[in-house]
Amino acid sequence: MAAQRNRAPSAAPAALPSLGGTRSSYRERVADALRAALIAGELRAGEVYSAPTLAVRFGVSATPVREAMLDLAKEGLVDTVPNKGFRVTAVSEKQLDEYKHIRALIEIPTTAELATSADPAVLEALRPVAQEIVSAAADGDLIAYVEADIRFHLGLLRLSGNDHLVEVVGDLRKRSRLYGLQALVDAGRLEASAEEHLEILDALLARDQDAVRAVMTRHLGHVRGLWAAE
Repeated sequence: MAAQRNRAPSAAPAALPSLGGTRSSYRERVADALRAALIAGELRAGEVYSAPTLAVRFGVSATPVREAMLDLAKEGLVDTVPNKGFRVTAVSEKQLDEYKHIRALIEIPTTAELATSADPAVLEALRPVAQEIVSAAADGDLIAYVEADIRFHLGLLRLSGNDHLVEVVGDLRKRSRLYGLQALVDAGRLEASAEEHLEILDALLARDQDAVRAVMTRHLGHVRGLWAAE
């Protein structure tokens, strides 16, 4: 198990793109990538990571990584380890089951309701994000996959007009663990799963609530199924 935890991803190490803007936006970008790495299992529960080590891995300087990890510590996603770095917080199977249950109660009916209320042009504007998820799956880029997945689903939920709902689901998604994603990449199966995002969009645009509900139910089922297996 220790060897599995310390293994490098099969693809090249993830790196952040060159960004403009303010330092705070760059810090937020680093934090987003670190959250995605944590969710995808590239940063493993119980492991201690130093800011310099993560900086090398992500191709950035240590300062924004350290600042971003402090942000994640405030969210309860990591704990600080004096003079060593940050330890990824462990999440129990029971907690993960509870997170998935709450998400299903919120996301499935809310997304289905959009079939009758959302502007088709606004829905269509999310298609590039759905395509980004498929491309990331094909490339085996788990960080890009998770980041785009979060943007897609929270983008849909924002169309409900309920900001608190979006905040709750966003927090639950941060706490999810999808350790089975790498195995799906290795087996060439993640791309098929990623295409469900396009199915969701097509069902919404067809104004078919039953189809949206069916795809969303199948899709969220992967959280504790296909995407969760060690």
